[in-house]
Amino acid sequence: MNRSDSPSLSRELKSEARVATLQDGASWRPAIGLGLATLLLAGAVYAGIATGFAGLSFPTQAEGSLLRDGSGQVRASAWLSQPFTGDGYFQARPSAANYDPMAAAGSNLARSNPALAERVAASTAAVAAREGVTPAQVPADLVTQSGGGLDPQLSPAAAQLQVARVARARGLPVERVQALVKANTQGRQWGVFGQPRVNVVTLNFALDHAARAP
Repeated sequence: MNRSDSPSLSRELKSEARVATLQDGASWRPAIGLGLATLLLAGAVYAGIATGFAGLSFPTQAEGSLLRDGSGQVRASAWLSQPFTGDGYFQARPSAANYDPMAAAGSNLARSNPALAERVAASTAAVAAREGVTPAQVPADLVTQSGGGLDPQLSPAAAQLQVARVARARGLPVERVQALVKANTQGRQWGVFGQPRVNVVTLNFALDHAARAP
């Protein structure tokens, strides 16, 4: 190769390098643009539309199914169980999470675990004494914990067992309390899935309103 060819070859190599660099940059631009567009559409536009649609179509559920008292103050959510004290309230299922929404969990105890058997036996005896029935009459869901520890629902049998105590404590006719239980009983999902259930939170909320009604 002649020395005179070296500058020309060098320029050609530099030119080819610049072309390669431009081509590499051009190949990245569509990928970056697609990523930004996807982030904008899926992360902002779609979320905004979905949130707006949910708020307009299901305003109560979108806000968390909150229950407010007469002054408008939030007292509970219809989907989160909470502890109730006093004989004038229906009691929900026990909670391994201590009814803490930030610690939702079950006990993770196996059916063969002696600690679980002891806890259920103690809870059964306590519920039987509270309701004035025999341990054999206590429904299982009153002494067992739900998987998340925040299930606000009971079987109709578990709610019915508490009617007499609640009516007596509140000075209400048993028929009035039974009517409130029925009003807060949900049937099977679409008439097919699950079992009938009573929402303890909404039921106790209705009881408080009934007590304040003239």
